Amino acid sequence: MDKTDLGILRALQDDGRASAQQLSESVGLSAAPVWRRVKALEANGVIQGYGAQIDRSKVGLGACMFVQISLERHAATNVENFERTVRDAPEVVDCYAVTGDSDYLLRILVENTDAYDRFMHRFLFNLPGIRQTRTIVALREIKHEVKLPL
Repeated sequence: MDKTDLGILRALQDDGRASAQQLSESVGLSAAPVWRRVKALEANGVIQGYGAQIDRSKVGLGACMFVQISLERHAATNVENFERTVRDAPEVVDCYAVTGDSDYLLRILVENTDAYDRFMHRFLFNLPGIRQTRTIVALREIKHEVKLPL
């Protein structure tokens, strides 16, 4: 990965619909080689897809919760079951295995606190092997950046 590839990635983060011509102007290379580089970045999994940035509050997802989860046991089957179940829950938009007092940190987007309560009872409280959960309610969003610091 060279500085031209990074320039292409930065430009695509600003505008995922940029044409090869627009990208070429931003990195100082003609359109055909830029297009080949974009295709190579896609083929190598660096570019994983393209999508719209949506204001979550305008689509009814006004509540953001962070949930710390501790498992009772860390047997492979417990971990695999938990992670598979989390991947299948659309409300869970991020899940990280973490160090410290908990094992996982989840970011959950729902309509409101009532919807979160329903989610907890339908989803988290029914998962076997959960020792403890701790919820942190986000009061307001200070910064939400989807661009990587390239």
